Amino acid sequence: MLGVLNMMNTFSRLSVHSIVNQCNISTCMYPLYFRATDALLGEPLKKKKRLDPAIIRAREERRRRKLMKQIRRSEKHAKQLKPIVENEITADFLDKKDKLIRPPTPLSVEEIERRAILQKEWTRFKTREWINDVRVMESIENSQQKALAELKAASEELYEKAIEIDDSFVPYSAVGPVHTPPIKNYDSPDGSYADITIVYDGEK
Repeated sequence: MLGVLNMMNTFSRLSVHSIVNQCNISTCMYPLYFRATDALLGEPLKKKKRLDPAIIRAREERRRRKLMKQIRRSEKHAKQLKPIVENEITADFLDKKDKLIRPPTPLSVEEIERRAILQKEWTRFKTREWINDVRVMESIENSQQKALAELKAASEELYEKAIEIDDSFVPYSAVGPVHTPPIKNYDSPDGSYADITIVYDGEK
């Protein structure tokens, strides 16, 4: 009886073996039906090769020199501004620069004359505007001088008040060095002072 059961188990599971990989196929009943496992590609780890210490030192020295070179390059360009990629002009654009430049549109004789007339009219308009401004300023100044003269004839005190400068219109204050006359017979703490100025006859 046990032999029959072992035989049934043997036929109920099929196995496929190979030297490199192994893949099992299951034929169990519901709910598994047929199922294949993943192929297992295992192999022993490679043995590390023993390197010569001189080769290791040479590699470390090359790596160290490379790092020092990068450090010197970064220190050299440390003060340079980082370029803006959007403002850089590509070589292709420089090559096509002459083709992309549009020549100025030639103007007709009528257009040239129209622009010349327009410029002359604008010049005359600005000249008249400047002359009117000057006349207005002269009129205001003349009226002011006439009013001050009438005020001075009427009252000298009111005239002085009128021509006073009103600091409230331009509020400004400044504190700075002032000029102070020397103190007579002042004993300077820095020492005595001898006046060696040459005084000639006839000078005060």
